Amino acid sequence: MKPFSYALAIGLATAQIATSALALDITGAGATFPFPVYSKWAEAYRKETGNGLNYQSIGSGGGIKQIQAKTVDFGATDAPLKGATLDKDGLVQFPTVMGGVVPVVNIQGVKTGEVKLTGEVLAEIYQGKIKKWSDPKIAKLNEGVKLPDAPITAVYRSDASGTTNIFTTYLSDVSPAWKSELGASTTVSWPAGQGGKGNEGVTAVVKQVPNAIGYVEYAYAKQNNLPVALIQNKDGQFPMPGDEAFQAAAANADWKAAPGFGISLTNQAGAKAWPITAATFILVHKNPADAARTAEVLKFFRWAYKSGDKLASDLDYVPLPDKVVGQVEDEWKTIVGKDGKPVLGM
Repeated sequence: MKPFSYALAIGLATAQIATSALALDITGAGATFPFPVYSKWAEAYRKETGNGLNYQSIGSGGGIKQIQAKTVDFGATDAPLKGATLDKDGLVQFPTVMGGVVPVVNIQGVKTGEVKLTGEVLAEIYQGKIKKWSDPKIAKLNEGVKLPDAPITAVYRSDASGTTNIFTTYLSDVSPAWKSELGASTTVSWPAGQGGKGNEGVTAVVKQVPNAIGYVEYAYAKQNNLPVALIQNKDGQFPMPGDEAFQAAAANADWKAAPGFGISLTNQAGAKAWPITAATFILVHKNPADAARTAEVLKFFRWAYKSGDKLASDLDYVPLPDKVVGQVEDEWKTIVGKDGKPVLGM
């Protein structure tokens, strides 16, 4: 099922649940990166509990704004908020799954794994400094691969995006020029290329434009059969993206090193580590006005941690280690209602 179909599936589920007096819908909005797995979890959770999820895949920036405005039960972001922002807005942040951002290409005759890039070359493509696939820097990395003498269209996110934050964090890690000129953020002033809204939009533009390159969450690349270019990692290797490569990047991560578990998994050491790996996060209010609804949000994600691993793995997301899940559930104890008691009976 393609991502666009998930939206319909959730909408139908919501409509069905709305007819039941016993069912309860929760609402969330934000990151498009985890949309496929949240959709699958929502379908399974509804079948098991009768409760539904109405999730709007509007990008991390939109998700942050909506939880700050208290118009949804939870926000979702791939760009973790800093501790000061969490404190200022009275929010608690926790990760749900990990995954990878991958460069996808539309070059006639080229399949997944046949094009290799370094982080610096990728940065120069998005800076508009490398303009053609026949550029000597690309040719040197791809001896024996027939690449066209054609202009490259670099496709980027036009909306505020956690996926962009992950991608530009990686480019800042590997390219001093990128870091000084553009930096890492949910939005940057792209020097060249063409925009697309959401992972869905970038996928669509890459599919439509010959000789384009874009960056999307791995599930979108797989579901749309888009060829993936490999990237040289910190150990000088070109691993194939997937569960093993994403797990390798997170193997030695210290999740408690940053408030709200907001660590970076980009450009990690390890021969098998995919260099653009990241977690995705949920935001809820620490002192919610409606404790019952926030409790339902936590119940949904507690179910996902316990029962959603296979669904996540089937979509090439990586479930959190059990140790991290335990740390998250400890963090949930700080989410309290007006009576000062945790909203979720632990």
